[in-house]
Amino acid sequence: MNSPFFSRPVYFFLFSLLGLVYIIGLFVPLMDNDSAHHANIALHMFLTGNYTNLVDHGGAYLDKPHLHFWLCAFSYTLFGVNSFAYKFPSLLFTILGVYSTFRLGKTLYNKEVGKLAALILVSAFAFILANNDVRMDAILTSAIAFATWQLLEFVQRRKTLNVAGAALGLAIGFSTKGLIGVFVPGVAVLFFLLYRKDWKIFLSWKWWLMLVLFGLFIFPVVYCYYLQFNLHPEIWVRGKDHINGVKFILLNQSAERFSGQMSGDVKHDYLFFLHSFLWALAPWSLLAYLAVGGRIKTFLNRGSVRSNFVGEEWLTAGVFIIILLVVTCSGSKLPHYLNIVFPSTAVLVAAFIVSKKDNGKWTKVILIIGAANTLLLLLLMAFINAWAFPVHSAWVISCMILMLAVVFYFIKSSGYTTIQKAIAIPIATMAFSFFLLNSNFYPRLLEYQGGNELAFSIRGEVNPNDVYYWKDSYSSSYDFYTANLHKPFADSLLKKGKIIWLLFDIINEEKIKNAGYHLGRRFSTLDYEITKLNIKFVNPARRESQCTKLELAEIEDQH
Repeated sequence: MNSPFFSRPVYFFLFSLLGLVYIIGLFVPLMDNDSAHHANIALHMFLTGNYTNLVDHGGAYLDKPHLHFWLCAFSYTLFGVNSFAYKFPSLLFTILGVYSTFRLGKTLYNKEVGKLAALILVSAFAFILANNDVRMDAILTSAIAFATWQLLEFVQRRKTLNVAGAALGLAIGFSTKGLIGVFVPGVAVLFFLLYRKDWKIFLSWKWWLMLVLFGLFIFPVVYCYYLQFNLHPEIWVRGKDHINGVKFILLNQSAERFSGQMSGDVKHDYLFFLHSFLWALAPWSLLAYLAVGGRIKTFLNRGSVRSNFVGEEWLTAGVFIIILLVVTCSGSKLPHYLNIVFPSTAVLVAAFIVSKKDNGKWTKVILIIGAANTLLLLLLMAFINAWAFPVHSAWVISCMILMLAVVFYFIKSSGYTTIQKAIAIPIATMAFSFFLLNSNFYPRLLEYQGGNELAFSIRGEVNPNDVYYWKDSYSSSYDFYTANLHKPFADSLLKKGKIIWLLFDIINEEKIKNAGYHLGRRFSTLDYEITKLNIKFVNPARRESQCTKLELAEIEDQH
């Protein structure tokens, strides 16, 4: 049980291979959804020096807490306003999350389960994606992993240091995305205590110390909500004024998101968790389902069959089942909501694999699942990078060949057991796949996101301070890559001798001309909502017909 699953050099090689992929992702431009949107909230802090208020396109932002924005704004001061600076804090927290998952696996099982769990987490599809299309998820997931590890250490050792660590982890999760960052570790420790039946721990005065420290750690966020909203009842957000900011962040934020009020789009897909999880934790999702099913079977048979394997712990399976139920019942459903179960599920999958490594029947099943995932990923990469967005860069082709060689090395090598191949091959394939995604697919795809391309094309040609948006037009990526705040156009801006550039979608050009504005010099770029891909856009022959154009034109005079 304690023998190494992989040798130290193999672990080092696989982690390094994945680390390369993560680093390349730091330089991929931001997408015009939450990534660029959140980057601009931090940009407002950075440019104005106002770190108290959350401001979104000139209006108050009432949704996520401050921590992610503070970290990004601080990163801008160190590295400038660029993709790397925005994504770097999430990468640092990802490292913490991977280490915390290792320690969580070691605490629940042993060191080998911990190392394998960390490798499973860092190679999961949506976990890698969270460091490319950066939102709050990498920080939140890592905070949950850290807080859960610290809570378990406290329960077992009663050390004050772990009290402070747990309080800090819970506060980071809360300050990133609200009470969900407290709920998941709370569920985890509850199931851990159910397994241990150590109820005396609740009599410890150190829980009160943890609560006090948690309150102190979250105070800056709560106080900022008080300053922005409680002291300014005139602020309107989503059709409401007299907003109690303190109540919102402590209670209403999670309730509104759960009910779907936050997005205004209630979804009734009751199988959402099950089918979204299939790709989110790929290539480990099927193994996760098998592991949870096995744990349920063991629980149901506990009266007649008693296993000596420590795997009967219920923290990992309990968190999975509870979050499945929460997401299923929630009115708001998005795939990245599933990331919060990744650390504990990675431990569950690792324990499942280690427990089956000497079982010939199960090793074949795990190998077949890994081979199927590998084949699907290779076919998908061929479709994307050979047909949809063919690779042209010589360095990408060279590295692609080397990384594909690694995949085939693990396939052909006789130096690994069946179970080792069943794990190493999918991991190498994930590294190969995301290398292509981060070095070719996403950069090529983002050439069709008009905001960033327009920002790049006008450098040295147009002063961003002279650019204003036509009615109801906006581009978060343009604002971010010009390091300027959103400025709406108004007639009062037209003064003799003042240069005015107007940013608009080409479908509004006739409205602009009919309003009496004459447009002179201009820059133009194709524009498509790249987070909503369809087969017509993916098809190179039809791609441009699916795009609109984002225009930047100088207003010469007014009739």
